Amino acid sequence: MTHDHDLVLRPTAAQTAAALSAPPGRTGGDLVIETLRGLGATTVFGLPGQHALALFDALGRSDLTYVGLRVENNAGFAADAYGRVTGEAAPLLLSAGPGALTALPALQEAAAASAPVVAIGAQVPARGLGGGRHGYLHELRDQRASFRDVVKSVHEARTASQIPSAVAAAWESALTAPHGPVWVEIPADVLAAPTDLPVVTAPDATPHDLVPRPELTALAAHWLSRAERPAIVAGGGVVRSDAATKLRALAERLSAPVVTTFGGKGAFPWQHPLSLQSWLEDRHTTDFLEDADVLLVVGSGLGELSSNYHTFHPRGRVVQIEADLGKLESNHPALGIHADARLALSALLETVEERHDPAAPERVRAVLEAVRERIDAQGLTLERQVLAAVRKALHDTAPSFWDMTILAYWAWSAFDPRRPGTMHSAQGAGGLGYAFPAALGAAAADPDRPVLAVSGDGGALYSVAELATARQHDLPVTWLIVDDGGYGILREYMTESYGRATGTELARPDFVALAESFGVPARRTTPEELEGDLREALAAPGPSVVVLPAVLRMFAPTHTED
Repeated sequence: MTHDHDLVLRPTAAQTAAALSAPPGRTGGDLVIETLRGLGATTVFGLPGQHALALFDALGRSDLTYVGLRVENNAGFAADAYGRVTGEAAPLLLSAGPGALTALPALQEAAAASAPVVAIGAQVPARGLGGGRHGYLHELRDQRASFRDVVKSVHEARTASQIPSAVAAAWESALTAPHGPVWVEIPADVLAAPTDLPVVTAPDATPHDLVPRPELTALAAHWLSRAERPAIVAGGGVVRSDAATKLRALAERLSAPVVTTFGGKGAFPWQHPLSLQSWLEDRHTTDFLEDADVLLVVGSGLGELSSNYHTFHPRGRVVQIEADLGKLESNHPALGIHADARLALSALLETVEERHDPAAPERVRAVLEAVRERIDAQGLTLERQVLAAVRKALHDTAPSFWDMTILAYWAWSAFDPRRPGTMHSAQGAGGLGYAFPAALGAAAADPDRPVLAVSGDGGALYSVAELATARQHDLPVTWLIVDDGGYGILREYMTESYGRATGTELARPDFVALAESFGVPARRTTPEELEGDLREALAAPGPSVVVLPAVLRMFAPTHTED
């Protein structure tokens, strides 16, 4: 009698022949690249360095598309965006020491936004590991420790035979909900050493489904079906899990108004009768959500920005669906459902009872009208004109990437993204310099679709080197730079808090002349000409820059009110 655990899978004759005829001249770097190809990668991002040369040499022998940026952090932003727009894991190839550490801010943003990035970094030779002071170039006592608090998981390979499994495990981790960046580390001598191991074909790295517990979704459905004033907060998890259609079906079945977080822009139709849009930084919206007797929070941790700076205090029951276990009930007591948003919404749709509330759309209109009246009273005509011009110039399906700048803060609340997954910003971790390199990553995913990047002059100075990347790869990215002479939002914050601003004023280049020196067409525009100039730039092939000299102001906050 043969038991299943006695069975051994033996290679076929073809597999044996392939192993025996493995091509010569391969190294550990080839094992990395072969594993990535076997996992389905088509495009990689990164920057070569001394300890990673064998990895890049192997890349040069492959058919993978390589997009090389000029700064490791920008390469990380590009990989982040590629992962966001495709839903696929984005490989990021880095060297050791300073090259690796320079990517940490981008990996922090990817972690905050749940973007699947597989960062593969080199290390000093294996004999230099262990924390001793051997004096190797780029040596750190524990390089992995620098990444462990930032990424979702850390993996290492100390021998060639460990490489395929380590990369596959990292890939699976990056794509299992909640998505996120991962770190793989391989010593330089392991990458460079010759190998006679078989060519890696198709490793198994199927991500796990995060399924909700049925007793929890049954109770949530019961509460929602019998609620008098249900409401929904839709976060980035709805967009990442491709659950916008299911969210809309549930909201309509319950007559439940929906507000989207800044990371969840596009999760619910902007002009829908039940749409509260994204005015989370407004007390009228906060009051409305507090009044809900059952609040369904999907794919959001109700963090600082999504809770009007923690001034939101729900009075009714809260149901929270979240793939990141650490975010469940982290800010408010709730019925916590640890699950992928799409799977949890599917379960609710199967069990929730229909409720009809003809007054719900009128309640939504009243909130939006109150918000409009508050903004109207502040005389912010220029800011609304500029944002409207961007919206009119941008095609509904074109993705946009926004840096941490005043126009982006307006867009978080007031910009209609038209489609799920088309508006992205750096609000997860809040670092500068995100927009342009991220837009390049999105353009690499689909070179036939124009992409918009929006930066202030301060954030733009973080990314100007990537004008060379845009030109070298001829990527169709239009970069709108709003030049207000410095760090505009910090200028506002400091002046309001301390009566003066320090360190916020910047000497900056002539951005038009600078772009043209890279061979990138550029123009200076005005608020009145912005729509036409943007539309023309977006329609032209290849990269372009549009510079808008303007000092924009923020609308007054409500979280500081008594």
